[in-house]
Amino acid sequence: MPKKLSKLRPLKKLFSKKIAKKLFGKKFALKPRALTPVTQDHVVAKPASKPKRPAFQITWASTPNEIKEAQRLRYKVFAEEMGANLAQNSEGLDVDEFDAYCDHLLIRDQETLKVVGTYRVLPPHKAQEIGRLYSDSEFDLTRLNHLRPKMVELGRSCVHADYRSGAVIMALWSGLAQYMQKHHYEIMLGCASIPMADGGHFAASLYNSLSEEQMAPTENHAFPRLPLPLDKLNGGLDVEPPPLIKGYLKLGAKICSAPAWDPDFNTADLLTMLRLSEINPRYAKHFLNV
Repeated sequence: MPKKLSKLRPLKKLFSKKIAKKLFGKKFALKPRALTPVTQDHVVAKPASKPKRPAFQITWASTPNEIKEAQRLRYKVFAEEMGANLAQNSEGLDVDEFDAYCDHLLIRDQETLKVVGTYRVLPPHKAQEIGRLYSDSEFDLTRLNHLRPKMVELGRSCVHADYRSGAVIMALWSGLAQYMQKHHYEIMLGCASIPMADGGHFAASLYNSLSEEQMAPTENHAFPRLPLPLDKLNGGLDVEPPPLIKGYLKLGAKICSAPAWDPDFNTADLLTMLRLSEINPRYAKHFLNV
């Protein structure tokens, strides 16, 4: 595939704060604030001018070194920040056997060219080549087998801590939408992860709060291989979905499973499926140019 894919929309429109707020909530949609200098007298000094609006490049890795940039960001976020139990790597990379079969989406800071966001995408022909999806390790996907020829799997999504804004997530999703349209794929599947710092009570409550409309039809259900023990957790808390899951649901994604426990990442994972034909019309024009 080409080294770079052009942007679907001008950045000003693509990274609209209005759309980001609707998808992720007001707090997550705002840009990370620039650090304000402090004088020796601890008096906050006002910035001389308004900082420039950040701009991002949507690209796809085309060399081993570019793939390593994505793997390095993943290690920083998952291992160093979130405490995931990843295989030791002398270069500080998150590497597994699926990486060689995946296309790697990169979001770069336009000014520094640093990779600040990434997804990896396993297309159907590569899933057939390796013999499975990553999700197969966490779920029994028997009921989804007939969809595999037109389904891509998304995984290892992460954003650098200094860039967690709606704009970066929208850039990632726009890159994914362009990829889907370019290759005529119809379905995106992946594990939406919920941190389990509280032992799983939040995850259980979030799953219990899902409406029937937010769940996939029964014929598209999958079954966790290591289920989160919902009956042993407080599943009645009043919770809000994490911003990324909230965005998925607003786009029109459906939850296909009860939560599975991923012990390596210490997360509860919900199998999530989004059909391009079911994207909320309110957002389709921003991601599908329709």
